[in-house]
Amino acid sequence: MIRAAAKRLEGHARRTPILTSPFLDEIAGRRVFVKPECLQHTGSFKFRGGWSAVSALTDNALKTGVIAFSSGNHAQGVALAAREHGAPAVIVMPSDAPAIKIANTRALGAEVVLYDRATEDRDAIGARLADERGLTLVKPFDELQVIAGQGTCGLEIAEDMNALGITDADVAVCCGGGGLTSGIALALAADAPGLRVRPVEPEGFDDVTRSLASGKIERNARTSGSLCDAIITPQPGEITFPIMQAHCGPGVVVTEEECLRAVGLAFERLKIVVEPGGAAALAAALFHPDAFEGDAIIAVATGGNVDPDVFAKALETLN
Repeated sequence: MIRAAAKRLEGHARRTPILTSPFLDEIAGRRVFVKPECLQHTGSFKFRGGWSAVSALTDNALKTGVIAFSSGNHAQGVALAAREHGAPAVIVMPSDAPAIKIANTRALGAEVVLYDRATEDRDAIGARLADERGLTLVKPFDELQVIAGQGTCGLEIAEDMNALGITDADVAVCCGGGGLTSGIALALAADAPGLRVRPVEPEGFDDVTRSLASGKIERNARTSGSLCDAIITPQPGEITFPIMQAHCGPGVVVTEEECLRAVGLAFERLKIVVEPGGAAALAAALFHPDAFEGDAIIAVATGGNVDPDVFAKALETLN
């Protein structure tokens, strides 16, 4: 399914490169390879899953339209994919999502429905609107075609690391509900079994890390209130969790401060713009060296849709 998604994405998704910096290597105490999905269309890996899911729909489903719920990156990925397929899109977004993500989603032609994530259930809102309008729901992570699309990132990592002669390393992945993490894990299990995926989450929202440790799905006590909004979800997915159980190593938890420092360093040393949630994997690689094994680590920088004030705050960490 991942290879089929790769064929549909060919000529539409960007193949993102592998970036390195001797300065980051020195901080981490090992070689650090960064996969900058912040350079993907719409500024995050989410375009891969959005295109995979929308491109797999029937003509009738495309004519009626799609609906998605997201704090912003999945929203933009689905909105662009829908626009390119001539399909209407409705996106349910939390009212506290970064303003740039809300504005970009609207600019891509989607209808945005805002909700309070502390008091309202996005799943219920999405299900109601889908039923009322006959829309096809494209879930942000617990959806096979979305997972397959995200897995194409893993195919690229496997190919690029093989070309570099890296066959044994940890792959740190910023993790929310687990769509990207499980997709990459499946791709690497097939093409590069020596590369082990490690989910990375922000402090206070470490549901995947706790779930992997306990062997059952754990839920976060809070559902909002983090600069790492891009990877905040209530709990792992019913589909993604078993995949992560089978193919991932233990999770790693980072602080918001570490993510902000990683945002600053990514800009200073790699010349890329990353949002705090999208920098969590790099933060783990740089500031939690004891959590990993081997002399190399691959960190996926998952998104770059950051509000200017947050980015300015991150740059202050460089002083």
